[in-house]
Amino acid sequence: MLTIVIIAVIVIAAVTVLIIGRGRIRDGGGRGLKHRFGPEYDRAVTDHDGDTKAAERELGERVKQHGALQEQPLSPEDRAQYRAQWADIQEQFVESPQKAVIAADALLAGLARDRGFPDGQQFEEQLAALSVHHATHVHGYRSVHTAARGQGDTEEMREAMIEARSLFETLVTEQAGDFDRHRPPSLDDQGHAPWPLSRRHANGNGP
Repeated sequence: MLTIVIIAVIVIAAVTVLIIGRGRIRDGGGRGLKHRFGPEYDRAVTDHDGDTKAAERELGERVKQHGALQEQPLSPEDRAQYRAQWADIQEQFVESPQKAVIAADALLAGLARDRGFPDGQQFEEQLAALSVHHATHVHGYRSVHTAARGQGDTEEMREAMIEARSLFETLVTEQAGDFDRHRPPSLDDQGHAPWPLSRRHANGNGP
């Protein structure tokens, strides 16, 4: 009888471990990571030459390091200042696309820092933390950062600026429940559509 009890306990323990292990895989790896990171998951797999296990280890490490990060709110004054700076950068793009993307790169780094993410002087670390919480919006920031280092033509810089705006809007808004979070991100504080960085602007041919 004692032997049967011991065997039953071992079986129950093994089943429990199996269930927990499957839950961890579902929550933190495989499908869970792919669902959480979206395009960043595919990018990580590509960066690891198709090695999904290596990619998932990297993404899992990002979650482990930055998953508990608490985003800090911005004051209304800071939000207004950031919006004004972004608008100035968009206008600057007409005359000098290169200077504009450099300024946008610096602004996003400072904005992310003020929201509680790692300092932008360590770009890869900051991007990794951002990808854990805003995976669908980090591609534009990466593109702007690349363009700020002189890589890409005017059209690529224009596209990078457009893509980066989604991360800017996400970071510049307040936490859940704030009115701005329910406003379409394509509108500014006055309810006007932002300058779209059209090809005509990018070529300096006027509005």
